[in-house]
Amino acid sequence: MKDCLTRPLRLRSLCLLVVAIMFPFGSSTPACAEVRLPGIFGDSMVLQQQKPIRIWGWADPGENIMVTIADNRIRSKALDDGTWNVVLPPMKASNTPLVLTVEGSNRIDLRDVLIGEVWLCSGQSNMEWVVDNTENAREVVAAANHPNIRHIKIAHSASPTPVDNVAAKWEVCSPQTAGRFTAVGFYMAIELANRLDVPIGLINSSWGGTRIEPWTTAQAFGKIESLHDIYHRVQQQNPESELYQTLMTEHVSSLESWVQQAKSALQNKRSVPLHPAFPENQRPLKSHQDPTMLYNGMIHPIVRYSIRGAIWYQGESNRIDGMLYADKMQALIEGWRRAWELGDFPFYYVQLAPYMYGTEDASILPQFWEAQNAALQIPNTGMVVINDIATLQNIHPKNKKDVGYRLALLALKNDYGQTDLVARSPEMESMSVEGRKLRIRFKHSGGELKTRDGKAPSHFEIIGKNSGGFHDAEATIDGESVVLSSPNVEQAVAFRFAWNKRAEPNLTGATGLPVSAFRGGDMPTFTDMIPRFSDYQLVYDLDLRQLAKEPKYDVDRSAEVTEFDRVGYLLELESSDGGEQSVFVSMNAFTNNAKQIGIPTVSSNANFQMPVESMDVFSSTDVVTNCVSIATGNIEFWPNNYAAANDGNVENASSSLYDFGDQPVPPIDGYGSMQVHNHGEQQTIFAINKWKAGADAEIGIGNSSGKTRDWTFVSNASAYSSKRLRVYVRPSN
Repeated sequence: MKDCLTRPLRLRSLCLLVVAIMFPFGSSTPACAEVRLPGIFGDSMVLQQQKPIRIWGWADPGENIMVTIADNRIRSKALDDGTWNVVLPPMKASNTPLVLTVEGSNRIDLRDVLIGEVWLCSGQSNMEWVVDNTENAREVVAAANHPNIRHIKIAHSASPTPVDNVAAKWEVCSPQTAGRFTAVGFYMAIELANRLDVPIGLINSSWGGTRIEPWTTAQAFGKIESLHDIYHRVQQQNPESELYQTLMTEHVSSLESWVQQAKSALQNKRSVPLHPAFPENQRPLKSHQDPTMLYNGMIHPIVRYSIRGAIWYQGESNRIDGMLYADKMQALIEGWRRAWELGDFPFYYVQLAPYMYGTEDASILPQFWEAQNAALQIPNTGMVVINDIATLQNIHPKNKKDVGYRLALLALKNDYGQTDLVARSPEMESMSVEGRKLRIRFKHSGGELKTRDGKAPSHFEIIGKNSGGFHDAEATIDGESVVLSSPNVEQAVAFRFAWNKRAEPNLTGATGLPVSAFRGGDMPTFTDMIPRFSDYQLVYDLDLRQLAKEPKYDVDRSAEVTEFDRVGYLLELESSDGGEQSVFVSMNAFTNNAKQIGIPTVSSNANFQMPVESMDVFSSTDVVTNCVSIATGNIEFWPNNYAAANDGNVENASSSLYDFGDQPVPPIDGYGSMQVHNHGEQQTIFAINKWKAGADAEIGIGNSSGKTRDWTFVSNASAYSSKRLRVYVRPSN
């Protein structure tokens, strides 16, 4: 029937009627099918130069296909499933428009086709961000007459299984279209086109707010041990996997057994038992945030389209992953490279810009930057640093021009032979101790280091034993080195740079490329940093997983302790979203009874709402202010219920908000509060509330967010993977 399309109209109409009857809507093998191409092919597209040109599509099984472009002509035949593909020989870049023709039972002419450089642009909103929303957009768009730059936006599409086609359309860059282009890709293309004088094609497959997992192939998760849990989850929901088949067979067997039981119950007029529920872990993936969903829907349909490489701008939605993100990057990159079968094609990505991220711990973002740096160990990758063009109050920096330009530098140097360019930001090569100072030597600096503002390098901190934490460093540039010192650190052993989500450091290489956040040296333990910590003796050690009405201490030496003049509390927490947090707070003894310095249970007779003297605070997180010998400390220790009223007239405290000045109320055997505050800074140092609730207790360092500031009503103890309280005293001389 394949010749029906060439028959007279009346005969063809009859043929189509017969087809409609024989192959109703939804059939996968229609007769009289025209030759079709996937949406990635179209008028005004750019094909990758110097690589095999893959063209594919659908037709009637067995149909002869002819594909022609310039002097290249290749024949093929549709397989039994209706698919066909050809591979045209590599072609040189050309600014001359060509026609690509596909012939079968019908003919498709794709016009205005160019041969040049094709880059995949992917990630979340900062990649999807369009030119219309960037700096000087009106002027840029008005001047965007670049007919050799082309752009195609892949429609948002999530799928639990790989799909073969997507909706898309190539557009020629002009003042009428440029405003819709990915801004990062647009500015990269401008630089490449100017330097190389070849057409540039941008495939924009991005989706704002998305995580990295949905962009990644299932197989890639399985090749990295730390991601096996994700792989296992996907395989449970993959009908083709052995795991799915095994688990679903078990479920079907249980249903069959239930049917027999149900029939027997009905026959004997008994209640029918509840049927087995469908396994939750085998329900099909639905959300576009689920693993593999965007790879299946937005990457898989284009993987045979030859490209030079990929650029990636994503991470805001994964920033709490820490170093695990480096493994996820490896899975993403290696999975794409296997899928494209083009070898280790270049993969360049953008490090996140500094941003406030609300009340989130300021060290979470630097730890993510560290993971992005670590991903540079993956072969043929590069990263651009943008901490000099951030907008702290806007997660979408409007300056995308410099981002695209820096990505272009990486491609020009690594892929297009312009080896004299400096394309990589300076990175630490080594660190050495020189007396009281640290020297950091850099590579990729392009010459002597400098600062953007001509001032001394900012945002360096150093630390040593007994230094009480990190201290701002005095930094000086010495050629391609930076030398660090501080009068507050006698023997520096480690440093960190730009280690804060708000950090906008001024240090750059000779060409102006900024230096990324990083750290080095051998960090002392948290307690090693605390001055005179060795003067204290442990009284209580409590794994806070053992919280209860009467907590079970791992160590309880309260009966041995008699005379002491100071009390100290060390709280150490670890969670997936907050990382590791530690705080040590000490003060002059507020009681001479060691039984009353632990969790203030009813049996301990501990009930203190009072100021404390000479309080010292040392914290690993900036949500708590480090301080020494302050007079603005106060404690709220009691087993009672409590109200928000400022019963103790604590300075700066609220009478309507649970904070650092509350009111104990009956019953005595009530909610329970163990809180230490610095009311001068309006901060909770730490809180342990409602310990009788066990896993639903309340624990935190710094102020809590929401309707309270002292962790009341948050019931968050189960969120911590590790949580421990140690109580110390300093024996009297």
